[in-house]
Amino acid sequence: MSNVMNRSVNKTLQAFTTMEIVLMALLATANAVMTMYLSGVNQLLSSIGGPIMTSSITGLYMIYGLLAYYIIRKPGTAVITYALGALVQCFVGTSYGIASAFAAAICYMVIAELIFALLRYRRWSMGVMMLVGGAMVPIWFLVAIQMFGYSKWGMTVLSIAMIVRIASGVILCGMLTVVFGKAIGRTGLLRRFAAFSKER
Repeated sequence: MSNVMNRSVNKTLQAFTTMEIVLMALLATANAVMTMYLSGVNQLLSSIGGPIMTSSITGLYMIYGLLAYYIIRKPGTAVITYALGALVQCFVGTSYGIASAFAAAICYMVIAELIFALLRYRRWSMGVMMLVGGAMVPIWFLVAIQMFGYSKWGMTVLSIAMIVRIASGVILCGMLTVVFGKAIGRTGLLRRFAAFSKER
């Protein structure tokens, strides 16, 4: 069983170039650094408007994996990028705990991989990215409710928080993924990646 899993992992990794793996690692590292600063922002938002206000920046925590997928466009991109993100967060430290870092990563990667597989890795429009950004939110929020005891908020607050988080995922993850991806692409730095290889 162990040998089969190792062969599967090795086969997946071999599908990526060195540059693609480096890009995923860079985005995962950037996310870990950003997450440290977002902790302070979260505290400020919480003091202003409680859980609903803190829900407004949810999309920023997910953007690095979706951005990697938008640029690389290969099956398994979300698995590797989000896994790397969780690992890096463990090394640099996370305010939410190691377990939550991996739980969130698993939730994000499962949904992203499922949607792109259903779309056969052929559709990369703004609408698709916004769909994925919003779809990655609910499963992790349901896990977080149990993990952090959010159920004490009550159904009304939970429902509003869920809606705000999904909207944040759509805009701050999905929409910004395309905006950032195209902005970086215009510099010429991504011309060797799938998203921009045809634009030479």
